[in-house]
Amino acid sequence: MVANLSESLAQVMSRVWWTLLLRGLAAVAFGVLVMTRPGITLAALILFFGVYMVINGVLGAFSALFGKPDGENRWLLLGAAAISFVIGLLTLFAPGLTAFALLFYIALWAISTGALEVAAAIRLRKEIHGEWMLALAGIASMGFGMFLIARPGAGALAVLSLLAFFAILFGLLYVLLAFKVRGIARTQGAHAG
Repeated sequence: MVANLSESLAQVMSRVWWTLLLRGLAAVAFGVLVMTRPGITLAALILFFGVYMVINGVLGAFSALFGKPDGENRWLLLGAAAISFVIGLLTLFAPGLTAFALLFYIALWAISTGALEVAAAIRLRKEIHGEWMLALAGIASMGFGMFLIARPGAGALAVLSLLAFFAILFGLLYVLLAFKVRGIARTQGAHAG
């Protein structure tokens, strides 16, 4: 039964591989924007982060709803998407956030989605090679979130370069994963034909 759940999740991801690619490219774009704008204001950071999180949530929900996963896998994917979307909305609709609150929004998102990504990688371990990329992205996400909680006094502006680095690393891992699961779809199509 676990093999069937993993296979189903791998098939879902292969059908909507392009949403992983878009999510990865959005993360890289966010990271590059933050890195190339060292004088970015806190208000601009909040806006960029909120927009990125909403896009990430919408694309994640699209994967869950239209990738045709089974019930358990659908809830795993929808959970990660909902967390991203809600945190994006909170960020956009509460622009008066302090740097302290923004750090905890980012930390909460990083830890929770990282845990869900590690869980998904564990399910995929027997179905695809390279599932370690998703696990590594999840571990990096959780580590980043824990760092932000442990060092909140550093402030949002002081961790911009770390945030940019994390977004770029996370995005690149998602881009690599997108092409990996795209290969599954091609392989399955070749075996079916």
